[in-house]
Amino acid sequence: MDVFIIAHGQGNGMKHPLLVTFAEGLAEEGYATLRFNFLFREKGQEGADRKDELYLAWEGAMRFVSTNADIGVKRIFVAGKSLGGRVAAHMTAEGLLNPAGLVFLGYPLHPSDEPQNIRADHFQQINVPMLFFAGTRDPFCNLFLLKEIFSTMNLVARSRLEVVDGGDHAFEVPKSLYLPTRDIYTHILKKTVQWMNKTFPARK
Repeated sequence: MDVFIIAHGQGNGMKHPLLVTFAEGLAEEGYATLRFNFLFREKGQEGADRKDELYLAWEGAMRFVSTNADIGVKRIFVAGKSLGGRVAAHMTAEGLLNPAGLVFLGYPLHPSDEPQNIRADHFQQINVPMLFFAGTRDPFCNLFLLKEIFSTMNLVARSRLEVVDGGDHAFEVPKSLYLPTRDIYTHILKKTVQWMNKTFPARK
């Protein structure tokens, strides 16, 4: 069975509605799923853990899934909201995680007030398919810059970008669009399933 391991962002936890919708929807499609909290979230702290602690959490989740005989793991995919995805990307680039593919549910490409401070060099060391979701109002991910990175780093062949019109970093849109957040989460799930079916046809 194919498995998705899903990590949260700095300002939320594994029970965030997006991650719950995402995990439950994937389970209905036949995937096993695991959501986990980083240590700082378990402690109720606002500031994120140190890099080594974040890495240990991802390594522990990966180890739990890969050594669990009851699951019968075929392939492991990782998904992350903001911080969770960024840590997974760095670990994959460093060879510390070995997923079949990555899904980024809002990627923090740069600080909100420093779009010139792009954090993307590690993507050149990732050789598995990647799916990015980004809102047009996301202050942490300028879409023009992200698309430029896809081109200059030759990521186009192994990456796909799904844009959420009006969405911010949490994929919330202005009330004037009359689009319930739940519908946006369902859209993200649907696009992920479509991407999985196309990119990894021999699955489950």
